[in-house]
Amino acid sequence: MKELVELLAKALVDQPEAVQVTQKETEKEVLLELRVAPEDMGKVIGKQGKIAKAIRTMVKAAAAKDGRRVTVEII
Repeated sequence: MKELVELLAKALVDQPEAVQVTQKETEKEVLLELRVAPEDMGKVIGKQGKIAKAIRTMVKAAAAKDGRRVTVEII
């Protein structure tokens, strides 16, 4: 999941070297924290949060195969 979020974010931003994804796991949930350069924050969130929602939807669909719950936070 971490690689998927990183790949999607790097494709969207102007500064792909600034993209960082950290993964924190518990027994039932995986938390992915996405950090990008401040100038690229709008590109990752999108108008009315549509791009952020699309990223979360794709990750949830991929995680459903594993039977895990994944949360993506954009910081």
